[in-house]
Amino acid sequence: EDQALHQVQCCLPHCAMGPGLLCWALLCLLGAGSVDGGVTQSPRHLIKTTGQQVTLRCSPISGHTSVSWYQQALGPGPQFIFEYYEEKERERGNFPDRFSGHQFPNYSSEMNVNALEAGDSALYLCASS
Repeated sequence: EDQALHQVQCCLPHCAMGPGLLCWALLCLLGAGSVDGGVTQSPRHLIKTTGQQVTLRCSPISGHTSVSWYQQALGPGPQFIFEYYEEKERERGNFPDRFSGHQFPNYSSEMNVNALEAGDSALYLCASS
């Protein structure tokens, strides 16, 4: 199954603990995202404080109707948040309701995270298929 991956950083101020690993992961993910070059995500970098809200956007490759979101924190591999297919949430991972999403008729997607917590500091990945 053809799948493209792109990333965005959503960092809280404590995110600086371990910048070497974070930069290494960022470089690897940028490489993975640029292979197809068709998935775009914004904003690319974001700094917020706890309690705030964030909205991330993803535009899939033309012809792709499915968009999946992942969280890549320091330590474990990417954790599946949810997948949208033809404007409906098709599957959801083990994330609280503070993480919500939407898919538009053009198949682009938004992910919202409300009441940010320190543990939300991570790379957020968008994949389309």
